[in-house]
Amino acid sequence: MSDSFAGGKLKLKGVKDGKVKKRKKMKLNEEAVKSALEESSEKGTIPIDEPTPESRKTKAEIAFKKAQEAREGDKILKKAQVSHKERVEQFNEHLDSLIEHFDIPKVSWTK
Repeated sequence: MSDSFAGGKLKLKGVKDGKVKKRKKMKLNEEAVKSALEESSEKGTIPIDEPTPESRKTKAEIAFKKAQEAREGDKILKKAQVSHKERVEQFNEHLDSLIEHFDIPKVSWTK
């Protein structure tokens, strides 16, 4: 077995020079932006390019959101009815009812 190998970097097909070109940031024309803002302020309206997120939701999405808010409200009311002391007692009862899975059972080989 020979210990020779080809040295140097790996070469990728279709890539010239192996350099990554950075994109240049687009500069906004400040005068155009100012004139657009002045025109909108004169008219008293703000130009809206996109509809609001609420207007793009479907009926199913709106119904889901309402149901989710109702469930959250019910959960908050349910938690508010029980005091901290009662919650601790319920938790302790729950722990007592669990089987002790990780306890080592007694094993006797003699009997």
